[in-house]
Amino acid sequence: MDARDPELKKDFAATLQARKDLGEEYESALVDSFLEKIDQRIDAQVERRVRRELAQHQTAFARAGRPVGPRGGEEGRGRFGARYGFAGFSLIMAIPLSAIGAGQADLPGLLVAWAGIVGVNVAQSMGWLFTDRERERARRRDPDAWED
Repeated sequence: MDARDPELKKDFAATLQARKDLGEEYESALVDSFLEKIDQRIDAQVERRVRRELAQHQTAFARAGRPVGPRGGEEGRGRFGARYGFAGFSLIMAIPLSAIGAGQADLPGLLVAWAGIVGVNVAQSMGWLFTDRERERARRRDPDAWED
């Protein structure tokens, strides 16, 4: 709402003219009426801003490849690349871990290595490992507890 809004100026001039015509006994009713019009305009402007911000937020999530739920939050845990990239990386790391486990303790060592690989992947897929967003929230709460 601009202070130089011509429609608002007209309403204000009409309120002043009505006060002159009706007298001081109607002054509070006229002021209340004018303030109600201003409140309605402010509410409409706030609603437009909220809609615009919500649309920008949803657009940002859509462009980032993250699905947006009905309440504006993310549905699921991250994008395709982040989800399956972790699993791919753990399978690549499984080769040397399997060799080390089998070389040091034969079959029990191999089983322990693969149990660890499966455990880490299950924890990541269930969301038990920190996501970047959760880590950033924790850093904001207690910056001294996290070191990069």
